[in-house]
Amino acid sequence: MTVAIKVHNAIERSSWIRRMFEEGAALIAEFGAENVYDFTLGNPSVEPPEAFHRELRRIVDQPDLGMHRYMNNAGYEETRSAVAEHIAQNSGVPINSSHIIMTCGAGGALNVTLKTILNPGEDVIILTPFFVEYKFYVDNHGGTTTEVWTDPETFQPDIDAIEAAITNNTRAIIINSPNNPTGAVYSAETLDALGSMLERKQAELNRCIYVISDEPYARLAFDGNSVPPVFKHIRNAILVTSHSKDLALPGERIGYLAANPGMAEVKLFMEGAVFCNRVLGFVNAPALMQRLVAVLQGESVDVDEYQEKRDLLYNHLTDLGFSMVKPGGGFYLFPKSPIKDDVELNSIIFCWCPAQALEPLATSASPIA
Repeated sequence: MTVAIKVHNAIERSSWIRRMFEEGAALIAEFGAENVYDFTLGNPSVEPPEAFHRELRRIVDQPDLGMHRYMNNAGYEETRSAVAEHIAQNSGVPINSSHIIMTCGAGGALNVTLKTILNPGEDVIILTPFFVEYKFYVDNHGGTTTEVWTDPETFQPDIDAIEAAITNNTRAIIINSPNNPTGAVYSAETLDALGSMLERKQAELNRCIYVISDEPYARLAFDGNSVPPVFKHIRNAILVTSHSKDLALPGERIGYLAANPGMAEVKLFMEGAVFCNRVLGFVNAPALMQRLVAVLQGESVDVDEYQEKRDLLYNHLTDLGFSMVKPGGGFYLFPKSPIKDDVELNSIIFCWCPAQALEPLATSASPIA
């Protein structure tokens, strides 16, 4: 076999994604790209804020000497300090640059974190529904996964179910709020309950159980709400995120990981994560993007535009009889399938949908992904 057996099997398991792309290409050829809404990838439908373009022009016109050279493996000190200041202001937790590593997006941050903490065969709990790459990321580093369903009525984590799934082989839990794909925002009460339960289980099992909080949508919260800061509620927490969504920069692959300063052996974890950032081949987040986001920590895309699109699709689909939890953030909807073959429904209707099928939406801005 040309490729490794594990890779071959992974390709087979994820082939439905390829099939959606192929079907989409056929629809585009038939109807034209302007008449097909592409919902298969989480690409923002807005452009980066003007502050991004302004700072980019400034850097290009006034380049610093040596700005494209190698750097500390954790990233530029000024960028890490800016990120830490933003987190501290948001959470009230006294975090500093020593708890930050700049990474190649949230995917890079997740892989660095998992390589740092996982021993072969250790288990990571993931909450269903989940971002499909989580299983592959855990497998990359020799771990196993246990799926635990969230509450089907709210998609909030089921704390009792999580506790029942924890064993003396559990190393971490991945949470994602606002969630991809449900749009659920985990409440402060939920995070408090999760943190309290984990403190009890860690004492009982005499082992550290990390919470890895995947937060690329954290600034995209709707209805005047905000996403509760995980560090305020969970001690052994690692935040992984990117600026793919809040600054609309997915192709730039710029993100970071941050460790709660109150975490057990936080200094050793950070040393390990810096090492893993290097040996995994990510080495550094792009220099130009680091310099840009250092001055953009207070900036974000227009959340109102995403909320308008959420309301547009949510109201339209529920009027048509679809049932779903109204997203509290992010830019996804997760309708309940009215037919048994949900993959067929997803690929034909929601992921690649001829514009004629959404005629009432045609005069509006492109819908949320």
